Amino acid sequence: MPKILIPTPLRQYAEKNNAVDVTASTVGEALNALTGRHQDLRRHLYNDEGKLRSFVNVYLNDEDIRYLNKEATPVSEADTISIVPSIAGGGRHAG
Repeated sequence: MPKILIPTPLRQYAEKNNAVDVTASTVGEALNALTGRHQDLRRHLYNDEGKLRSFVNVYLNDEDIRYLNKEATPVSEADTISIVPSIAGGGRHAG
C-alpha cells in the first residue's frame, strides 16, 4: 500500500496523522483516497476546478510528479508520496 506523508500544517485536517496508507495505482488515486477519507484536506490541496493548487508540491519517493506523469504517475505498494506545501520566503532585508 502506498504511504502518503502528511506535512505538519495539514495534519489537523487528517486526524493528526503524519502518514496515511492508501490503496491506489496512481498518485491521483492515492490523493483521492486520502481526501475521501479526510475530506477537509481537499480544499487545502485542490482548487475549485479540482486541480492541485499551484503551491502544493507532490513527490513520489524523491521525484516531483510534475516531471513524471503528474497525477497519472503509477505507484506501487512500497512507494511513498510526500505532500510539500510551498512556503513563502521572507521579505527583502533593507540595508
